[in-house]
Amino acid sequence: MPCLPRRNSMLPSLLAGVLTLVSHSALAQTGARPDLEGVWTNASLTNLNRSPYAETLVVTAEEAREIAARTPIGGIEGGFDEGDGVNDLPDEGGDDFGVRAYNNFWVDPGSSLAMVKGEYRTSYLVDPADGRVPFLDDPQWDFDRASFGARYATGIGDYRGPEAFPNAERCLIGFGNKAGPGMMGALYNNTYQFVQTDDYVMILVEMVHDARIIPTYASAEEARASRRPLPLEQWFGDSVGWYEGDELVVETVNIHPQQMSQSSVPITKEGRIIERFSRYSDNEMFYQFTVQDSNVYSQDWTAELSFYATEDRLYEYACHEGNYSMPGSLAGARRLEMEASSQAQ
Repeated sequence: MPCLPRRNSMLPSLLAGVLTLVSHSALAQTGARPDLEGVWTNASLTNLNRSPYAETLVVTAEEAREIAARTPIGGIEGGFDEGDGVNDLPDEGGDDFGVRAYNNFWVDPGSSLAMVKGEYRTSYLVDPADGRVPFLDDPQWDFDRASFGARYATGIGDYRGPEAFPNAERCLIGFGNKAGPGMMGALYNNTYQFVQTDDYVMILVEMVHDARIIPTYASAEEARASRRPLPLEQWFGDSVGWYEGDELVVETVNIHPQQMSQSSVPITKEGRIIERFSRYSDNEMFYQFTVQDSNVYSQDWTAELSFYATEDRLYEYACHEGNYSMPGSLAGARRLEMEASSQAQ
């Protein structure tokens, strides 16, 4: 199962001595450089690809309510069950019976579709117009793609060793592309803290306390000339930033292959992801990212969403699966191997 949050203690600063984390209410933009500081949330029931219940990108408030009510939560059809506070559960005897344990107590993905600049959106993806990621039929990966959907639903998977587990189950990074690049909401912990200095922007993600520390430069040319060596394959990639008027622009390349193999926004070594941050209002930060990689996609594509200022604090995210679930799963797998070997003799 994915990691669950622990909501009873404050997350200690990860960057003491490097950046001063100052939490304050978001202020409206007063100059050319956007003020992104503060605590924000991008929680919503909108996904990257267009909802199967919608034909258009923008819908009315009533249509948005109807789509939200039908949107699956945690892969379980029917969304929230408003009667007893429990999601619609799998049928007894089904492959996923007893393993999908989420209910309303644990999940907090938001209660409505994403609101972006006053519009209800049925997908983050805005280009191409059909709202679908334009994957090539025969993409030229330079990493192995891995899908853990069946493992999540059934508990059945590869337990040969720790590396067979998904990153989120190992508590390495958050799931659902939470920290990006291409930062999107997920089942819970959709809270972020942004800190700006003269030379850096830091984005602290509540889930798994992931932190992106992005150096900023005077121009795109200077930023690109300051990239790290290619052998340094980091989580969240090699991100550099610069300001263009009232926007912060962040360009990312060379993301760790293991992250890319499990990402909903994969790119190869030749690809890049360009993020743009700006202030739309006192309480809304507009966020856009464009993915460029002809090895993977038939065209460049762009997604948009908004972050909203919140009075919530970032809490400790105590991801225990790597400490407790993994040893138990590995021990169980070894026991099954021993039994199989014994029966074969």
